[in-house]
Amino acid sequence: MSETYKKSDDGSWIEVTGFVRRLLTDDNGGSCHQRFIIDIGNRHTLLIAHNIDLAKRVPVGMGDRVQVRGMYEWNDLGGLVHWTHHDPHSVEDGGYVSYRTKKYE
Repeated sequence: MSETYKKSDDGSWIEVTGFVRRLLTDDNGGSCHQRFIIDIGNRHTLLIAHNIDLAKRVPVGMGDRVQVRGMYEWNDLGGLVHWTHHDPHSVEDGGYVSYRTKKYE
């Protein structure tokens, strides 16, 4: 995907496809989040913060292709996507990480 997300997109639901470029340690502050960085093309990357208290861990590795739906939050490093899981309150549609033939939501 060659779209570039910017500060004006902050707080928007997005769907994006990219390749895993970096695996990070889990963020255990508050809800536990699996974290990895995807390359979405044109030298743009996004941090994916996938809540594994609400959804199953995605078994991704370096170079794997993923499709992600979630809430985009801008930052000067390209931004991050969170809410990549079902909505536990059933208010929003929620998001997901799609890897191979399975959706992790």
